[in-house]
Amino acid sequence: MGNREENLNRRTIKRLPGEFEEQSFVQLIFPHANSDWAPYLQEASRTFVNIAMSIAKFENCLIVCDDVDRVKAYFSTTANIYFIQEESDDTWARDCGGITMIENGEPTVIDFTFTGWGNKFDASLDNALTSKLADYYDADYKKQRFILEGGAIESNGKGILLTTTECLLNPNRNIKLTQKFEIEHILKENFGTQKVLWLDHGYLAGDDTDSHIDTLARFTDRETIVYVRCQDENDEHFEALSKMEKELQTLRDLDGNPFRLIALPMTDAIYYEGERLPATYANFLIVNGAVIVPTYNDRHDQEALAIIQQAFPKREIIGVDCSVLIRQHGSLHCVTMQFPKEVTLKV
Repeated sequence: MGNREENLNRRTIKRLPGEFEEQSFVQLIFPHANSDWAPYLQEASRTFVNIAMSIAKFENCLIVCDDVDRVKAYFSTTANIYFIQEESDDTWARDCGGITMIENGEPTVIDFTFTGWGNKFDASLDNALTSKLADYYDADYKKQRFILEGGAIESNGKGILLTTTECLLNPNRNIKLTQKFEIEHILKENFGTQKVLWLDHGYLAGDDTDSHIDTLARFTDRETIVYVRCQDENDEHFEALSKMEKELQTLRDLDGNPFRLIALPMTDAIYYEGERLPATYANFLIVNGAVIVPTYNDRHDQEALAIIQQAFPKREIIGVDCSVLIRQHGSLHCVTMQFPKEVTLKV
């Protein structure tokens, strides 16, 4: 009996924290002239400043940038904001940033391979970034050959991951791994996942990510999912998002219980240079004591903020205009990566 108890005590317990859990800091990668933000660099930079300042009201914010002095000049105050100078291709911290797993209470930052969403864009500098930043995180570091972007998975912090088949089973990522059981095995090995919930439907026009889950449906706590609903039958998204809604209604947690579901509105169609952009209110960032929500100067902005307030009644809701971000086919959550409380920032 004694040996059995000792073995149980030694059992490895891995988990991927939910974003709604306590955090240490949030990481951004700041726009620069050699990124795709160049045509409207000042406008994009102001948006990143607004995001960083909103984060810094509640926790530390780490900004990775090409030139610390240049970027600091954008800020009127740098309280709770820290800067590291490193090169990057672009600014999508959610997808090239390290993902923190907790094992027996200790953090490991896993550096998954980033290929520019299936080799759509050059990402060599972005893929190397987490290894260069590893010494600034007081956590173990693990390089992983498996291709995975942070925006592709949502964790409820209790053994469940939510994702889409369009992304994780796409042969443009891990060409030899196209079966659910193969991917689920890798997720279990890395995160201690007990159950993967797959969505087969749902997309946004203009999205480069092959339907990242963080544009469509998000955990707000262990039992609640907010998701994008399209109510305009004439909108191109109506059928796919209606099918996604029905899928969400069939999902069950580890105890066999359905999730509490909260619907978010879609924006009206937003175009830039003739292309419809992937505007979504689901791309919010949860921080300590607040939720930072992308807005788009759309008539649905206030409705979305009110619904997210209902989903997070104890947190402050802050809207940040992200109209410029969607010109590059991403939004607020896509340019951020949170690190849980177990990771201490060494700057």
